[in-house]
Amino acid sequence: MKAFFILDTLANAGTEKSYLQLLPQFSEDLEVFVVYFYADHSLLSDFQNKGIKTCYLGINGKYGFYHGTKRLVKLIKEEKPDVLVSSLMRSNLISRMAAFISGVPLIGTLVNDSYNPIRLKEFKGTGYWKFKFFWLLDKWTSSIPKYWIANAKCLITSHSKSLGIDSAKADVVYRGRKLTEKKYNCYQTIHHFVGCGRLISRKGWTELLDAFHLVLQKNANCTLTIFGEGPLRSSLEEKITKLGLADKVFLPGNVAEVQEKLFDYDCFVFPSWYEGFSGALLEAMMVGIPIIASDIPMNLEAITPDKNALTFPVKDAEMLAKQMTYAINNPQKMAEMGQNAREEAIERFDIEKIAKAYERVLRRVLNLT
Repeated sequence: MKAFFILDTLANAGTEKSYLQLLPQFSEDLEVFVVYFYADHSLLSDFQNKGIKTCYLGINGKYGFYHGTKRLVKLIKEEKPDVLVSSLMRSNLISRMAAFISGVPLIGTLVNDSYNPIRLKEFKGTGYWKFKFFWLLDKWTSSIPKYWIANAKCLITSHSKSLGIDSAKADVVYRGRKLTEKKYNCYQTIHHFVGCGRLISRKGWTELLDAFHLVLQKNANCTLTIFGEGPLRSSLEEKITKLGLADKVFLPGNVAEVQEKLFDYDCFVFPSWYEGFSGALLEAMMVGIPIIASDIPMNLEAITPDKNALTFPVKDAEMLAKQMTYAINNPQKMAEMGQNAREEAIERFDIEKIAKAYERVLRRVLNLT
């Protein structure tokens, strides 16, 4: 069996990093081929080091759907895959056209809450109509995939509404991560908070800065570090300066093995407005670091409030500050929740278990076609 996994790029982002962990876990008789279109090769060497075959189709510009489809169909004819799996908007649209032309079955993936009402409010003017146009394209072509794999149950529900997807033709396979052998033991005090993710608005970093500013009023020895890179950097830097936090908040950018960095901190904060099933949150659970996360449905499929994490209403900086302050004042309770989160992650999200579940879906879909 040969499967094409089709992506926009090999950027250092959630879906790409998840495949980097997932694909090497498949059975030896399942040949994997990663295909991508656009020139971000950030994780190329990582894929190659794991022995994953890759093919860059070299599409210039932001879209290039015609050339992308033409080159993908040519590659399909040459390599003769048994099944295609696509992720993310541009590669989804190209893959659907290529699947329609070639007749090779396509499995679509639901990896983000693309049509969340909060996201719709982000667009103004021509950006709004561009967003609606691609939503329409997505909906028109959503009947082409033979099946769907979602990384959270709530994504099946939301896409059934937004795209008309038949929920009976979708399975949930959560993201997985490899268990860390290293044990987290920084439970004596909570002073150093950490987050990680792309520096974009929907990750909630602006609210986190507001919350942290409130926390510092009574806890002056605290720090906040946010790992990641993105277009919001300059705005965050301006806000850090405006709030007088330059010696308390740090933005180191992208770093290798960010999960290992979590062992150097006391509490992981994840304030996203909407997500898919977050790999960053999952990595924090695997480490066992205490967690504070927004109460969005995707997060609540991984964590249970007050059992293995603290939660707060999305975009509510004041409540986030209260939860951060609670963590500072109750390190032992946070330690217990961190350990509970690790145990939950080991039981449900170990990468070997997830790979077997994912592979079962691939083989079942192929047998149905």
